[in-house]
Amino acid sequence: MSDGKITTDAIAAAEQILGIAYTQAERELMLDNLDGQIEAAQARRKVAFANDQPPASRFDPRLPGMPAPDAQRPLVRSDRDAGPLPEADEDIAFAPVTDLAQWIKSGQISSRRLTEIYLARIEQFGATLECVVTVTADLARQQADAADDLLRNGSYLGPLHGIPYGLKDLADTKGILTSWGAAPFKTRVPDSDARVAELLRAAGAVLVAKTTLGALAYGDIWFGGRTRNPWNLNEGSSGSSAGSASATAAGLVGFAIGTETLGSITSPCQRCGTTGLRPTFGRVSRTGAMALCWSLDKIGPICRSVEDTALVLDSLNGHDPRDLGSLDAPFNFDAHRSIAGMRLGYDPRWFADDGATDVDRDALAAARRIGVELVEITLPDLPYASLMGILFAEGAASFEQLTLTDRDDELVSQGVGAWPNAFRKARFLSAVDHVQLDRLRYRTMQVMDEMFQGVDAMIGPFMVGPMLVITNFTGHPSLLLRAGFLKAKTRSGPSLAAGKLVSGAEEADAPAFEVPQGISLWGRLFDEGLLCNIGMALEAELDVAARRPTFAS
Repeated sequence: MSDGKITTDAIAAAEQILGIAYTQAERELMLDNLDGQIEAAQARRKVAFANDQPPASRFDPRLPGMPAPDAQRPLVRSDRDAGPLPEADEDIAFAPVTDLAQWIKSGQISSRRLTEIYLARIEQFGATLECVVTVTADLARQQADAADDLLRNGSYLGPLHGIPYGLKDLADTKGILTSWGAAPFKTRVPDSDARVAELLRAAGAVLVAKTTLGALAYGDIWFGGRTRNPWNLNEGSSGSSAGSASATAAGLVGFAIGTETLGSITSPCQRCGTTGLRPTFGRVSRTGAMALCWSLDKIGPICRSVEDTALVLDSLNGHDPRDLGSLDAPFNFDAHRSIAGMRLGYDPRWFADDGATDVDRDALAAARRIGVELVEITLPDLPYASLMGILFAEGAASFEQLTLTDRDDELVSQGVGAWPNAFRKARFLSAVDHVQLDRLRYRTMQVMDEMFQGVDAMIGPFMVGPMLVITNFTGHPSLLLRAGFLKAKTRSGPSLAAGKLVSGAEEADAPAFEVPQGISLWGRLFDEGLLCNIGMALEAELDVAARRPTFAS
């Protein structure tokens, strides 16, 4: 540019950023109308949008002709006996929700006592793990006492009645700090509750803590520090549901709520050894939760067992007209449903890849033993990683004002893969390419529909192969459960490098720690119940879910 005017040299330079090439004659034709295009964009940028203002277009994971889901049926829990209440508070704290619910319903423990156990553990371990933003002790005691009063009067609200939980600090809580993990919002206090907080309160759950998240839902670094993995305090817990996974793994809460745009439930569960259920896009309302990517954001449970995730999801499920992406679909779970003969798809290359581990291969071998039929699959060769451009564009739009006002400088993480840099680069994404990415997304939805014509679910390593990206963009559900342990040096978290999500690297000189490793299951749209049935069978066969990190014991 010279004297503020667009020149052909400026256009040629822009072509390099966009990866295209025009002729000199074509550049000259543009000179008389680019100014108006720029002015229109600049005029629009003067309009600032609140984070809860969605775009007019919305994503629907359902293809035309998709059959309606089955009618809603009562949830059927397993009949496993929790046994008598343990004497040690620690043993109580690490119990799954299925056991805690039995002890509360039978009167062996009160919600108030259980709440005090978790509050004491948060006091003991929370600061070291850096997994809690706000301890809601007074509210928790009030809610616990109310739960106990209801039970004394013969009113039982269900399996979450009186169970203390942690809520990721991007879901609004009335009058309580909801900071999104980011310095520009660290004093933000909303005046209403997120829908998920309302639903959990109605189910009788007790809020004991707002858990940490990586700033603006990326990674495990927030304005107060870095959330730690209880199995190796030298490394972060991964993210962005960093605190929810860390607190659950360390027995500081009965369960927790996380969110996922691209791995933010499953990645910290992989790191911390918890069980995460990322539901079908649209199943759980996002009203009152920070928006990062309207067509990708999902809310789901992080727990210590597979059945626990089903119990929590049952309480969260439901259509909400305030969320434009919300869908009306039943959640059906019968813990006694047989998986005999179910077809479980896998690509052998995922388990042979350098990134796969013996734990992954052992999990595949275990799947052969639980009564399902393993079926080899091969996905069409498409540039699935290119879909990441949608995430970057929506994220940059969600937090445009941080970029335009330079308040992105206040975020702690400022590296190549951090949000500030990613949002700045996203300004150079092509709108035409964005439309074409949406068409690629639709083609990917068709691919998944074709795959599920031949299998009931799929299994694979967390970060190996394209399924993490594919299923987040198609909206299919995923269950990640602990599969075993491996020796690993201190690891960085997954990062956004060169526009792609890549695995974290190990520190070469760090000592090795025995840390948990998970395995992923992916299911049909709205078929989380079957995922949980397969997951429960696999969990029982692997028999590694009960082990605790020694740090928190």
